Amino acid sequence: MEYDVTPDATAVTRLYLVRHGLTQMAAEDRFSGADGIALSDEGRRQAQALGERLRGEDIQAVYASSYGRALETARIACACLGHEPQARDGLREISHGHWEGLTRTDVERRFHDEYAAWEQDPFTFAPQGGESGVAVLARALPVIREIVTTHQGRRVLVISHKATLRLVLSSLLGFDARGYRDRLDQAPACLNIVDFRDPVRARLMLFNDTSHYADRSVAPGRHLSRWWGHDTPASSPPSTTPAGS
Repeated sequence: MEYDVTPDATAVTRLYLVRHGLTQMAAEDRFSGADGIALSDEGRRQAQALGERLRGEDIQAVYASSYGRALETARIACACLGHEPQARDGLREISHGHWEGLTRTDVERRFHDEYAAWEQDPFTFAPQGGESGVAVLARALPVIREIVTTHQGRRVLVISHKATLRLVLSSLLGFDARGYRDRLDQAPACLNIVDFRDPVRARLMLFNDTSHYADRSVAPGRHLSRWWGHDTPASSPPSTTPAGS
């Protein structure tokens, strides 16, 4: 299927918003918002494929989360683009506090009441020691605004994380962010394209696209959202979209 992503002549800035490549933690469906998680070999191949896809897009700057897996994705892609990524801490992944490294099943069993509250409203509720979606937007949106105002009329690659990107897209497009986990997905190394007329008005041109590596085998994982993963029997094949951050 072909996508028409020709930039509008009146668009101010085009952002290529990308989730980092696959990690082993994501493949195992574990909460992985913290730093110190490396790309898997498949994740590095995805990043390489992304760079090859974007080679002719005339990208003028590259920004990435300060977390290693995002910076590694950016550096691999930049080998094709001729830029050095600039780290921005505000683009880092949401922190899951004392859930970090645990599977959803582990969390449901050990922190049942806390998990139930988070499932009901992940936007305003945070696990102990973690962040709410509100807190993530408070640090991530100013970075996006800075990038848009600094690079007016340019094309910029921004590499971040699953929850952070879903929250940012929800806000930019006017969605109810309380449903960000259930209504928006972000596959490893997926590509989203958003055009801005100004730092406030945004138009989604492409969403969660993985055509640069879709013909390759990707390690599967289960979704963390109850809407999509809670009825999957343990013996059934897992969802095709990894769920880690």
